[in-house]
Amino acid sequence: MNEYPSKVLQEAVEAISSLPGVGARSALRLALHLLRQPSENIHHFASSVDALADKVHYCSTCNMIADSEQCGICSDGRRDHSQICVVESVRDVMSIEATGQYNGVYHVLGGIISPINGIGPGDLSIDKLVERLQNQSGVEVILALSGDVEGETTSFYIYRKIEGLAARISTLARGLGFGDDLEYADSLTLGRSIVNRQEFRP
Repeated sequence: MNEYPSKVLQEAVEAISSLPGVGARSALRLALHLLRQPSENIHHFASSVDALADKVHYCSTCNMIADSEQCGICSDGRRDHSQICVVESVRDVMSIEATGQYNGVYHVLGGIISPINGIGPGDLSIDKLVERLQNQSGVEVILALSGDVEGETTSFYIYRKIEGLAARISTLARGLGFGDDLEYADSLTLGRSIVNRQEFRP
């Protein structure tokens, strides 16, 4: 007999276990949990995941996740478009937004420079940031990247690319410890780091 009593169940477990941090045992537990739900709940769950592939877009301006060509932040006229906060990921945007201390716009790089992981400047949206700055004057760029070696390397590279294009280049105040990820910083510390940002010095 196969390890699983159903081929369908096996395929569901394999699909769920492909998610990061989910092992085979956890995937089986989740699949069995879904089986105990009403069929309409399972269909709703599946259609929501399908929509991630079919309906979610990346903002044409900042690379944030959006339901249309431009995200809600970039299209909001009440935001300060003279401040662009450069972050590694969508999760960093969500962390900063949760502080309620920032009213500018963002630029999502989609990662940081990491030779050991095969990620170079060309894999990130740095050229798109340069293009934004060439088309808009008087902009402050806030480099809000993690304080580890890779984050600092990425900040330095961006600084060299945009020096002379931005009116001011700043970085988060070091209420964040060296090596800290924005994603795990508490809202109060992150908020103070934004408010008390300082000039970026390479």
